[in-house]
Amino acid sequence: MEKSALQIARAAYQPKLPKALRGALKAVEGEPTQSVADQEEVKKLFPNTYGMPYLKFEPTDGEGTSAAMNVGVILSGGQAPGGHNVISGLFDGIKKLNPANKLYGFILGPGGLVDHNYKELTADIIDEYRNTGGFDIIGSGRTKLEKKEQFDKGLEIIKQLGIKAVVIIGGDDSNTNACVLAEYYKAIGAGVQVIGCPKTIDGDLKNSEIETSFGFDTATKTYSEVIGNIMRDCNSARKYWHFVKLMGRSASHVTLECALQTHPNITLVGEEVEQKNLSLDDVVTQIADIVKARAEAGNNFGVALIPEGLIEFIPAIKKLIAELNDVLATPEAQNLGRSEQIDFVKNHLNADNLAVFNSLPTNVARQLALDRDPHGNVQVSLIETEKLLSTMVAAKLDQWKKDGKFNGKFSAQHHFFGYEGRCAAPSNFDADYCYSLGFNAAMLIAAGKTGYMSSVKNTNLPVDQWVAGGIPITMMMNMEKRNGEMKPVIKKALVELDGKPFQYFASQRDKWALSTDYVYPGPIQYFGPSEVCDQPTKTLTLEKS
Repeated sequence: MEKSALQIARAAYQPKLPKALRGALKAVEGEPTQSVADQEEVKKLFPNTYGMPYLKFEPTDGEGTSAAMNVGVILSGGQAPGGHNVISGLFDGIKKLNPANKLYGFILGPGGLVDHNYKELTADIIDEYRNTGGFDIIGSGRTKLEKKEQFDKGLEIIKQLGIKAVVIIGGDDSNTNACVLAEYYKAIGAGVQVIGCPKTIDGDLKNSEIETSFGFDTATKTYSEVIGNIMRDCNSARKYWHFVKLMGRSASHVTLECALQTHPNITLVGEEVEQKNLSLDDVVTQIADIVKARAEAGNNFGVALIPEGLIEFIPAIKKLIAELNDVLATPEAQNLGRSEQIDFVKNHLNADNLAVFNSLPTNVARQLALDRDPHGNVQVSLIETEKLLSTMVAAKLDQWKKDGKFNGKFSAQHHFFGYEGRCAAPSNFDADYCYSLGFNAAMLIAAGKTGYMSSVKNTNLPVDQWVAGGIPITMMMNMEKRNGEMKPVIKKALVELDGKPFQYFASQRDKWALSTDYVYPGPIQYFGPSEVCDQPTKTLTLEKS
């Protein structure tokens, strides 16, 4: 296969490894943990893996070797830059422990474990994928591991291949799967460990011990480069408003980070919309006010950033979606055709939610009612929120013009930056962080741990000073309604409105709204001065300041 000059040069990059993971290690246990909420319910569901302690690796004397063991690895959910480096770090970690160790990759996600679809990942294969984007080394999938039959079927191939541990690389739902699998295998004494790794470009899988999910750094820098390009074009033509929708179904971290990097005129943060109990018309009016103010200054152009999950944060629509989920989860709704489901929904919504449903554009209402992902969530990425908002803003400005309140011009362009950031070649930060997460996962396996997530902290500092260890996945759990039933899931980390990243943004946004204070970050730099190539995200820098 022909390779680009960057691919060839990038393959030679050796990710930096923290001192905490060099040489022989000992696992130091900290305080016992409990789930972030619903402690009694979560404890009942995970009696064998609940309450385990924090874990930290420290250097010790010795060789740092172990008896031969085989390990399985699964890429689960959407792609994120750095997944290949997690696998290469895991590979190098287990080979350091014992050169006879083998790594098996299950093909196309958790389904590969259940269907016994796998391949051995040898050094030749691993070397082809070091420091590359994507998940194409073994592919990914969204099969949920939640049934005993699946666990037992997976155990057959695990035993056949002599696998001691399975590493699941994924987001909150995928690591919930990892936790459930770890609990089951421990309960039946299967002798199989399960370790998770924190992946999602959305940035919503984090807490005190998981400072950032991998892929967030690369994805936001990729989006910010293109947003900066659009801003330069916008400031050159001076005649368009660009509405940019960004990844982030359940949290607005990506949008906030891109705003901190580029200084757009308008940035909508879903968590703030919800806190202020804004209606859709309130949001539209906010945007129209800024368009009007810029027009009065002679600037009939601008850039607006919108999180893809914005519509779910609008309280009235959030209540509607919650009832829609319950109605559509009923057995009667499952056997109806799509047009029949719409009628069924309308007949079973309460009066307030029905009024909101009927007020929405027909295509948006149908998408809310009919389109669901495998976890029962609304597929908000399919809803063209950027077009919905610009259309409603245009209508409001037209009315203002008739009323003599607006004399400017408004012409909109639309963009959705989603998949473009999921498989970019990882930044130096993600290349190093992911390699460390994978290597650390190997050390957790060697320490005999299960039900833990690989954790690397102090990531705002130089790599040498990073701290490695693990946290019980149950620590992140709470109970939420999914498909009409209460289920244990990892609690998503939303944008904290009293946190430093949002507070800094809030202190600047009025200035950015009226001035044309655009920043042009340019493409990710892989070679050059550390202050250019190794900088973490603005979010992480502000959170740790």
